[in-house]
Amino acid sequence: MDDTLISFKSFWTAVRAYQWWQVGIELFLIGAVVWWVMVFLRGTRGARMLKGVAFVLISLYLIVRLVGMQFGLNRIEFLYRQFLIFAGLATVVVFQPELRRALMRLGETRFFRSWSSQVDDEVDALVEAATFLSRRKIGALVAIERDVGLGGIAESGTRVGADLTAPLLETVFWPNSPLHDLGVIISGGKIAYAGVQFPLAESGELEKELGSRHRAAVGMSQESDAVVLVVSEETGDVSVAERGQLIRKLTPEGLRGLLSELLGRGDANTIRKAAALLPLLLMFHA
Repeated sequence: MDDTLISFKSFWTAVRAYQWWQVGIELFLIGAVVWWVMVFLRGTRGARMLKGVAFVLISLYLIVRLVGMQFGLNRIEFLYRQFLIFAGLATVVVFQPELRRALMRLGETRFFRSWSSQVDDEVDALVEAATFLSRRKIGALVAIERDVGLGGIAESGTRVGADLTAPLLETVFWPNSPLHDLGVIISGGKIAYAGVQFPLAESGELEKELGSRHRAAVGMSQESDAVVLVVSEETGDVSVAERGQLIRKLTPEGLRGLLSELLGRGDANTIRKAAALLPLLLMFHA
């Protein structure tokens, strides 16, 4: 116990040797990095895994430090340091999907995406088409691109490049049409691709009654920052997936409000991400 108090006093003395503003800046940068990581992983499988890994590492650290210092178990501390090296390598393997998505986002992020009344036109067309398809219980799956480009995922589909209108969207998903069975990607107010295979979320993450169309919607929202609209073929329910979360059974008015909120803040998202990346850039520069 005395050794612990001595270590704490030594740490406090070392901290007081620095200027208060230097300590404040360092703490701010560390907090910004942690905040950016948590925001990036929010709604993904990696977020839950990261909490578990952090809990295990912190618990082991406290046990090793307290027990090792109390009983002089230097070998335990040595083995723990080796374990941390192994844990670091294992983390890279376990979080490979999240790391791949991070690199993809950094390569495709559009920092100067413009916003205009085009968003209102997109929302009107989407709500009109979703209402039409919902009443007739026609399944639909639509991903609306935001900051992260979806070109890599869209390669499996058919390029359309037509202006987004409700009649055209309804025609694409009409039963027995050539492109009705998979997903549509909307980019820049246009139906960019149709017949696209979206990545699927794991089945255990959704309710059992939800099928592959909803799994594809959630999977796409986990792999990118796209807003994904899905219409159930069995019930006609309209849902929206965003950041790995599925919001179900939306009314036309609820859908309009949700899409306006999610799609109408593109510039705010861009500014927020740029601000989150700034501490990282400053840290690497230093």
